[in-house]
Amino acid sequence: MTNNNNRHEVRLALLLGLFSTLGPFTIDMYLPAFPEMAEQFNTTPSLIQFSLTACLLGLGVGQLVTGALSDGYGRRNPLLIFMAVYVASSLACAFSPNIGLLIVFRFMQGFAASAGIVISRAIARDLYSGKDLTKFFSLLLLVSNLGPLTAPVAGSGVLSFTTWIGVFITLALLGTYLFIMTKWRLQETLPSERRSPTNFGHQLRAYNLLLRDRQFLGYMLAQGIMIAGVFAYVSGTPFIYQNIYGASPTVFALLFGSNGISLIIGSQIVGRMSHRVSERTFLHFGLWLALVASAAVIIVAVVNGPLFTLVIPLFFFVAAIGITSTAAFPLAMEGQARMAGSAAALLGVVPFLLGAVVAPLVGIAGEDTAVPLGVILLCASAAAILAYFLLVKSQQGSSQNAANESK
Repeated sequence: MTNNNNRHEVRLALLLGLFSTLGPFTIDMYLPAFPEMAEQFNTTPSLIQFSLTACLLGLGVGQLVTGALSDGYGRRNPLLIFMAVYVASSLACAFSPNIGLLIVFRFMQGFAASAGIVISRAIARDLYSGKDLTKFFSLLLLVSNLGPLTAPVAGSGVLSFTTWIGVFITLALLGTYLFIMTKWRLQETLPSERRSPTNFGHQLRAYNLLLRDRQFLGYMLAQGIMIAGVFAYVSGTPFIYQNIYGASPTVFALLFGSNGISLIIGSQIVGRMSHRVSERTFLHFGLWLALVASAAVIIVAVVNGPLFTLVIPLFFFVAAIGITSTAAFPLAMEGQARMAGSAAALLGVVPFLLGAVVAPLVGIAGEDTAVPLGVILLCASAAAILAYFLLVKSQQGSSQNAANESK
C-alpha cells in the first residue's frame, strides 16, 4: 500500500508540477528572442522588456482571481476555463502586428497562466499539511523548477528553425495539452461543503483576514520579495549575457538553464531534510545566502569581471530562492485550510507584482552594465530579511514573552 501511495503521490506531483511550469515557460521561453523581437518590431529593449512586465502583471492579478474562484467553485472547472483562454491568448501573441498589441496579449496570456500556478498549490494544501506538505511541495517544485531550467533551452531550440512566432505557437500547444490533462486526469480535491461563498465581499474579507495575519504577511513578503529579485535576473540576463559578454542565444540558454539547476538543488535540500531541520532554519539560511550572493554580483559588475565570476554568485542567489520558497510556503499555508486558494493566490501574486516593478529597472542604465541587476538583487535580499524579522520573528518573540509571563 505504501508503494502504491508513493507512486500516486509522484504521479500527482508530476501533473501539478506541469501546471506550475506553465508560468515559467510563459515567462522564460521567449527570452532568447528578445534581441530579434526588438529588431523586428523596430522598438527599444525596454519596450520588449515591458512585454515581460505585462506578463508578470497578468500572472499576479490573475492569481487573485483564480485563487478566489477555486475556493468558491472548486479546482477543476476554473482550471479548464483558464487553460482555454491561455491557448487563445498565446495564438494572439504569435500573430500580433505591433508591440502594443503584443503587450496586451502578453498580459492576457499571463493572466490565464496564473491558474496553473495557484490552483496546483491549492490542491497540494487540500491534500497535505505540516511536514507532509513540505515534502510534497518540494516534490512539486522538483517538477515545476524544470520550467526555468528548460524553457530558455526549448525557446532557443525553437528559434533555431523558426522565428519568435514559433515560440508562442509552441506555448499554445502546451496549453492545449494541459487542457486535455485537466479534462481527463485531474480529479476535484475541494468538496462542495468546504467551498467558500463566491460573492465579492466575502473574498475581500478573506484577503483582509490573511493580510492582517502578521506571520502570514511576513512569510508572504519574505518569499515574494526574494522571488521578485529573480524576475530582475530573468529580465536582465538576456541582454547582459548576450550584449555585454557576447554569448550566443544557445550559450545564453545553457547558462540560464544551469542556474535553474540551483533552484532544484535548493528546494530538494529542504524537502529531503525537512524531518530533521525545521523550515524556519532553512528560511534563515536562504535569506542570508541570498544577501551574500547579491553583494558578490555587485562587486563583479563594478569591476567588470569575467562571465564565470558573474554566473557563480547568480547560481547561489537562485539556489537561495529554492530554499526560501520551499520553506516559506508550508509555514505560510499552515492553518489556512479553508482559504487555501486565496492564501496561495496572495503568496503567488506578490512576487509577480513586485517582479513587474523591478524587471524594467534592470535596463535603466543601458545595455552595457550589470550594476543595476546587482543593486536590485541586494535590495531585494535586504528587504526580505527586514520583512521576515519585523513581522514574523517579532511576533514570535511577543508570543513567547506572553507565554513566559503567564507561567
